[in-house]
Amino acid sequence: MPPRVAICAVAQSKYVRDRWQDRVQGMCWEVVQHVVRATGVDLAGEDVGAVVSNSDDFFDCRTISDSAITDVVGAHFKCEEKVAQDGAQAVYYGYANVASGSSDVVLVAGHSKESQVGDRNLITHAAFDPFYTRPVGLDYLAAAALQADAFLRRFGITDADLARLVCQQRAKAARNPLANERTPLSPADVAASPMLADPLREAYVYPPSDGAVAMILASEDRARHLTDKPVWITGLGSSIDSFFLGDRDLSESASLRQAAGRAYRMANIGQPRTAFDVCELSDPYAHQLPLWAWQLGLTEDPRQWLSGDLARFNPSGGSLAGTPQVVSGLARTAEAVLQLRNEAGERQIPGAKRALAHGTTGPAGQQHCVVVLET
Repeated sequence: MPPRVAICAVAQSKYVRDRWQDRVQGMCWEVVQHVVRATGVDLAGEDVGAVVSNSDDFFDCRTISDSAITDVVGAHFKCEEKVAQDGAQAVYYGYANVASGSSDVVLVAGHSKESQVGDRNLITHAAFDPFYTRPVGLDYLAAAALQADAFLRRFGITDADLARLVCQQRAKAARNPLANERTPLSPADVAASPMLADPLREAYVYPPSDGAVAMILASEDRARHLTDKPVWITGLGSSIDSFFLGDRDLSESASLRQAAGRAYRMANIGQPRTAFDVCELSDPYAHQLPLWAWQLGLTEDPRQWLSGDLARFNPSGGSLAGTPQVVSGLARTAEAVLQLRNEAGERQIPGAKRALAHGTTGPAGQQHCVVVLET
């Protein structure tokens, strides 16, 4: 049995389109001080053995972007490691630090201000190969549109199906005071939203978002002293797919299946379809919620799943309601923890005991990380 590692406290900022009045340091300190107070750890002392920060140089508009928040996260004269892109990887890194015995307590903190870059597509455009794929204008939106087209065609999913899904998820977001977009939508509202990259309408794409997330991870012995409601990380899996879109079948995801398999084996889960009370999946594009659920083994047929009971899937409203893509997996993990601690307010799923959190990054979900959490 691997050492037990718990999440002892989580905090999220309110996600908004433009926190122009705040620097990233202030936005990050807002959540860090919350988890520090919740657990009583001495951030300036030796209580926190290491810090894992989550940010991206391009979205922060500076190189070595983690250096700007070392004072905020208490990282002077102690170990601080940065995870770029998806925040679920920061949870994985923090877990490894504690489980290896390197540190008893780890602070994980992520931030992103998408508003300050102007056009997100210019940022994600830079993720592509400069000789072959960047010259044709690829970015994450264009890649997601190619993926959506392949997936929708394979299963006969229609624009009306996606519109209903978006409306259902927005209704959930209306119960989440932290969500960026909380205004309910009708199918007519969705149909009227402009087409950004066929078949992705504006309503099918997550809005530009600013926000921060923090959490405290600890060994079993320390966790018992830091909280009376520990949430245990029982499974983890990560995998990355081929860089070039043409080398992948965009209607599915080999890397997500592999990441899920690793997490399920670690958590001794044999039947994922019935194993989880709550599933928080990173879905910056509407078609990705049914696609990821299928590849995670949570449904057998995406078409039938779309007409079923979706209450336990993204009760927060998910990434589509507005979470910065860099910290999305970290936010999904925080939401799952709130559910398992019965602290999710109006969005609470009654009696939740086991949850799945998921993060993804790269064009069309190139990389995935899966986290299994239990009380």
